Amino acid sequence: MARTGLVLAALSLGACNTPALFKAGGYSNPRVAARVERAYEARDACLSKNAAPTSGEPDVANVARAVSLSCMPETNQLIAVTNPYQDPKVTAAIMADNDAKALRYVRLARGEGSN
Repeated sequence: MARTGLVLAALSLGACNTPALFKAGGYSNPRVAARVERAYEARDACLSKNAAPTSGEPDVANVARAVSLSCMPETNQLIAVTNPYQDPKVTAAIMADNDAKALRYVRLARGEGSN
């Protein structure tokens, strides 16, 4: 009986360690994983491009909000790809990540942070 339990435990742990489980947020379909990765890259590229340093607005948070809003098409595409069942928690998490990354890119563009 103990031997059977050990075998089941080893098989269970081995199944959890598959690379497909961790790639692209757990998507095992390579096409979906590639679409998710491209959507993240497009969104991040937009945020980075639009976070160019500006001398007009001293408030970093306001600039970050504007950058975040300017990349809504890319963010909406990211949400559509990663959240096909329209879970509001997933959408909220992506939006929060969007805002945090916009703030980070604005600070980097102004020389206020490190990568």
